[in-house]
Amino acid sequence: MPLPGISGSPLKIPLRRRMARAAVAIIHRDRPGDAGQQELLFMQRAQRAGDPWSGDMSFPGGLMHVDDPTPRAAAERETLEETGLDLTRYGSFEQRLSDRLTRQHHRWRPMVITPYVYAWHGNDDVVLNHEVQSLVWIPLAHLAAPEQQSVMHWRSPLGRVRLPCCRYQGHCIWGLSYSMLREYLKKGGYQPGDTDRRV
Repeated sequence: MPLPGISGSPLKIPLRRRMARAAVAIIHRDRPGDAGQQELLFMQRAQRAGDPWSGDMSFPGGLMHVDDPTPRAAAERETLEETGLDLTRYGSFEQRLSDRLTRQHHRWRPMVITPYVYAWHGNDDVVLNHEVQSLVWIPLAHLAAPEQQSVMHWRSPLGRVRLPCCRYQGHCIWGLSYSMLREYLKKGGYQPGDTDRRV
């Protein structure tokens, strides 16, 4: 069954308009040949020197530019640039999720990231730019399955820490992307680690 309507008020970080802004697109679709089974799109970032998230799994998106009228427009532009997927033509906007506070990539200054949810109605044709190594559609049931939830060790300035993650065919979804995923599952009616029933 497809996800029920996503509802609830997302968190909006105060003074976000005074900080650097970024936005990502959480894109879902019916799994081809398996109507009613949903899957989410993730991209694996290209290996790049100096990129602290080099090779990580993430949602398409990036920094808001001065000529982007809104963060949502930035998510749509960045998705097109990175993947070739045109959300303005073949995507249906559904809702924003909660803001996340992080730091800018190359300096320790705050940045707000806003996720926007879309249903995808286009085909599988993609055009990846230099920032993207690959795209992966992951079944929602896998992402919600308790046996796929794990932990990873991350080296921080204060030492090694254990962080929650989800694993799929050698990929690891963690950090902000994992946090956004958990909110998406919860708002869609899935309990954490629940594959076959909704609240």
